Amino acid sequence: MVDASSSVLAPRALGVAALLLAASDALQARLGAVAVRGEITNFTRAASGHCYFSLKDSDGAPALLRCAMFRRAASLLDFNPRDGQQVEVRGRISVYEARGELQCVVEAILPQGAGSLYELFLRQKARLEAAGLFDVARKRELPAFPRAIGVVSSLGAAALQDVLTALARRAPQVQVIVYPSAVQGAEAPAQLVQAIGLAGRRAEVDTLLVCRGGGSIEDLWAFNDEAVVRSIVACPLPVVCGVGHETDITLADLAADLRAPTPTAAAELAAPRRDDELQRLADLSRAIGRAGERHLHRQAQRLDLATARLGAPAARVRQEQHRLVHLHERALQALRQSARLQSQLLATQRRRLHAGLHAAWQAQHDQVSRMSDRLQALDPRRTRQRGFAWVRDAQGQVITSVAALRPGHVIHAVWADGEASADVRSVRRQPLAE
Repeated sequence: MVDASSSVLAPRALGVAALLLAASDALQARLGAVAVRGEITNFTRAASGHCYFSLKDSDGAPALLRCAMFRRAASLLDFNPRDGQQVEVRGRISVYEARGELQCVVEAILPQGAGSLYELFLRQKARLEAAGLFDVARKRELPAFPRAIGVVSSLGAAALQDVLTALARRAPQVQVIVYPSAVQGAEAPAQLVQAIGLAGRRAEVDTLLVCRGGGSIEDLWAFNDEAVVRSIVACPLPVVCGVGHETDITLADLAADLRAPTPTAAAELAAPRRDDELQRLADLSRAIGRAGERHLHRQAQRLDLATARLGAPAARVRQEQHRLVHLHERALQALRQSARLQSQLLATQRRRLHAGLHAAWQAQHDQVSRMSDRLQALDPRRTRQRGFAWVRDAQGQVITSVAALRPGHVIHAVWADGEASADVRSVRRQPLAE
C-alpha cells in the first residue's frame, strides 16, 4: 500500500538532459560572467576553428576545469595559446550535456605569463645548456647502415608500434631490441635512465631510439628530467629522440644526437630504406659494369696499337738476339779489362806492402839494438868491473850514503870478482860538490 503523504513530498522526476540544463541555468544565474586564472594544458584547435583546453592551478592543486572557445571568439585572439602558459579566461560556466561535465565557455583569453611547469622548463634548459649538455660539437653522426637498433619506450605505447612498423617496412633486415620503460608518471624518469643505461652497457645495438607519442607538457615531463637528459648525454650509443609531435620540444630532444619530430620519423632517420639502398646498389653495379666495358675496350685498342708497332715478331726476335750477342761480347771485354786492372792493382799493392813491412821491421830492429846497448851500459856488473863496489849493511840494504853508517857497523862490499865484510871503525862525511 502506497503512502499518499510520501508521494506528495517526493520531487518530480526529471530527464537527464533536463536536469543538466537546469543545473547549467542555475550556475549561470548564480555566477554570471566569470574570470578564471590558471595554466593551459591539453590545448587543441579543431578543424572547425573551435579551441578546447583545460585550466589547472599553477600551484599543483588537483583541480581541472575544461574549457571550450568557439570559432567566433577564437578568431579574435591576437596570440597562439600553448600548453604551460599562464592565462586569465573570461566566460561563463555551463554544463556540457553530452558528457555531463562542467565546462567554461570562454569568450576571451588574456596571457599572464608562462605557467609554473613552463617556467621550470626554461630554467632547467638554461642551466643544462650552460653545463654544455646541448653542445652541438659533441653530437655524433648516426651509423649509415645499422645492423641493430634499440628502442626505449613503453611496451603498450602506440609510438612503439609505429616505430616497429616503420622499421619493418623500411629496413626488415635490421634487428630491433626493445628496452621497456614507463614514459609517463612519477616512475618514468628512473625507468628511462635504467633502460638507456642498460642499452649502453650491453652495446648490442648501433643506434638507440627514445620514443613517446604526443601529449601535454605534464605527459611529456619525464623527458625534461635532468637525470634522463644526463643519461642520454652519457650513453655511448648515438641517440635519436622522437618524443611527441612536431611542436613538442623536450630537454631530451636537445640532448640527443639527433631530434626527430615524431617516433615514426625517428625510425626513418635511424635506418635507410632498404629498397632505396638496393636500387642504389643496382645503379652502382650497372655503372661499374659500364666502366669495366669501357676499360676493356680501351685496353683492347692499346693492344692493337702495340701489335701494329711491334711488326713481325720473328724479325723483332732476331733483332733482339743480335743485340743480346753484342751486349754479351761487350760485357766479356769489360770483365777482362777489369780483371787486368785489378791484377795490376793487386801487384802494386803487394810490392808496397812488402816494402812497408821491411821498413817497419828494420826500424824496430834498430830500436831494439839501441835499447840493448843502453841496457848493457847501465849493467851494474860492468860498473864493478871498473873497480867500483856495491856496499850493503848487515840486513842486506844498499848503503848509498855514509850518513847511514856508525862506527861498529858491519858492512859487506861486492866487487866483480867477489865480496868482503868489514867493520866500520870511523865515519867521516865530506860535503857534496855543488
